[in-house]
Amino acid sequence: MSKAIWFITYTLKENVSVEDFLLASKSCNDEVLSKQKGFISWKVLRDEETWVDLVEWETAEDAKNGETAGGNSSAAREFYSFINMKSCKLQLFSVEESH
Repeated sequence: MSKAIWFITYTLKENVSVEDFLLASKSCNDEVLSKQKGFISWKVLRDEETWVDLVEWETAEDAKNGETAGGNSSAAREFYSFINMKSCKLQLFSVEESH
C-alpha cells in the first residue's frame, strides 16, 4: 500500500495573528494529529494569503480515519477557529513515487 498525503488549502480569517495561528497548529499537532494511527508528518506552508497543510500518512485508510481525529479536542477547535472554513479544501493523494 502506498503512503497518502492530505493537501489542504485555506486562508485565515481577517486579523488573525500568524504567530497565534502557528502556536495553535503546533498544539493541534502535538495533542491530536501526531497521536493518530499512521501519522507521519505535517508541514504548514504559506504563500501570501494562501496556506497549505501537507500531512503525510502511512496509508489512505489512516488518512481517512484521521479526518475525524479532532473530535471534541480544544486544541483542534482552537486551530480551526483561525481558518476561514469556506476557503478550506482537502484533497487526498496517494504517493506514487518519492525521490
